[in-house]
Amino acid sequence: MSKKNNWLKRAKQVFASSFDLPQDVVLDLPRITMIGQIHIYIENHKGILTFSNEELRLALKQGYLLIKGVNFVLKTILPEEILLEGTIHQVTFVEEDKN
Repeated sequence: MSKKNNWLKRAKQVFASSFDLPQDVVLDLPRITMIGQIHIYIENHKGILTFSNEELRLALKQGYLLIKGVNFVLKTILPEEILLEGTIHQVTFVEEDKN
């Protein structure tokens, strides 16, 4: 990540903190709500990259979110929101290198 991008990201964080704004909105981050291992709700994603019974991969602004488990069912699919049910074993953020 370039110095300019780092500075811009830091400036957005300070702005969000100063004005008590939600950082997920200002920084374009996903909001993830998980209930135990059986239910995960993700807001502010950029689309489905892959989906199977055991894996969901969602595009993010910087990289992707990888969710692994078993018996996955997409209960709700909206442009920037997803509700996934099943047994969730792993949630991983993968940041793609821009170089």
